Amino acid sequence: MSYEMIAIFMFASMMVMLLTGQRVFGAIGAVAAIAALTLWGTGGSDIPFSAAMKLMKWYPLLTLPMFIFMGYILSESKIADDLYKMFHVWMGPVSGGLAIGTIGLMVLISAMNGLSVAGMAIGATIALPELLRRGYDKKMVTGVVQAGSSLGILVPPSVVLVLYAMISRQPVGQLWLAGIIPGLLMAFFFIAYIYIRCKINPELGPTLPKEERNVPLKEKLRLLQAGLLPIVIFAAMMIPFVNGWTSLVESSAIGAMTAFIAAVVKRRMTKQVFETSVRQTLAISCMFMWIILAALGFGAVFDGLGAVRAISGFFTEQLGLDPWMILIIMQVSFLVMGTFLDDTAMLVIVAPLYVPLVSVLGFDLIWYGVLYTITTQIAYMTPPFGYNLFLMRAMAPPEISLKDIYGSILPFVCVMVFALIVIMVFPDIALWLPETVYGK
Repeated sequence: MSYEMIAIFMFASMMVMLLTGQRVFGAIGAVAAIAALTLWGTGGSDIPFSAAMKLMKWYPLLTLPMFIFMGYILSESKIADDLYKMFHVWMGPVSGGLAIGTIGLMVLISAMNGLSVAGMAIGATIALPELLRRGYDKKMVTGVVQAGSSLGILVPPSVVLVLYAMISRQPVGQLWLAGIIPGLLMAFFFIAYIYIRCKINPELGPTLPKEERNVPLKEKLRLLQAGLLPIVIFAAMMIPFVNGWTSLVESSAIGAMTAFIAAVVKRRMTKQVFETSVRQTLAISCMFMWIILAALGFGAVFDGLGAVRAISGFFTEQLGLDPWMILIIMQVSFLVMGTFLDDTAMLVIVAPLYVPLVSVLGFDLIWYGVLYTITTQIAYMTPPFGYNLFLMRAMAPPEISLKDIYGSILPFVCVMVFALIVIMVFPDIALWLPETVYGK
């Protein structure tokens, strides 16, 4: 059997195992281990051992529990409630203002957390009921929460970009900086869409009554301080790192400690908040470590087969496709996988093939990391089986049906596709900031 057929058989076996409901790390790791033992005999057992040692020596891996802990501290201590009150007061006089404020809330939550699921949970539990009570159109606001949560894996400190950095061996700092402008650009597109729709049809997003807008300036300024908190935490973490004063791990520790101190100062650090945050941090960190371990083992087998060179030759020489066409095919494959996998699973499944292939085709891996994050978010917000759609159904109030959720997301998916195309056509949108800061 040729190496190309072995590679195809490995992918097919892995997908079959995933469809049977096996855990992602179990499916990937089992296929890698069986393939290694079959191809190289007992010597193949060195591959998972080597992957485990490589994982344990990855010093940047310490950033994961730090960022996850920071996110859960801020979420569990209800600091997000303060943020929404701020947007409620400041954006209320604008048509669709609370929906626009929800997008702003999601951007700030992303800067505190880095996980899209956390943004979805906060938006569905805090913003969605309030928007519905204020007479906002249920389809539009459901789409707003889902679209806003997509910013969680793009705006720093994105946990998924940390994972991509580890697997692709790219600098995390450059990936974070590369995600800032595209993330803010996408948020701007969402806000522009909401504003234009509500201007055309004010019934979709009515303004607040005058009596609720008459808030003293002193109270407005007090609420504005709530919005400064995530900015302070973000600055305390990123400024030393970008200037080279601290390493990535040290910056992540600063972020976690700053979040903890903020919760203590605001008297929100209860025993329950601390215990929940620690338990969730441990659970998610262990899950990520198992997935990375399996991905490293799978990638080692793939490298040994020389599958990347073979597949690259198949696309470029036998099919005669140019690099851009191959890149588009890769992005479309994410849309298909997103119907039943989350972003982390998609990354570790295709990373052994796609990351080296992108490099061989001559594309920038930092830029591709941004494309990956946007495409995967589009993938599992797309009907009929989008991952985020079912998360929203589980969190939404009973009056919002699955049909409403499907109808709500399509305009925002179109906006995200437009943003993706813009960033593909103009790579400097993602690359300008890291090149400027790091002087590449």
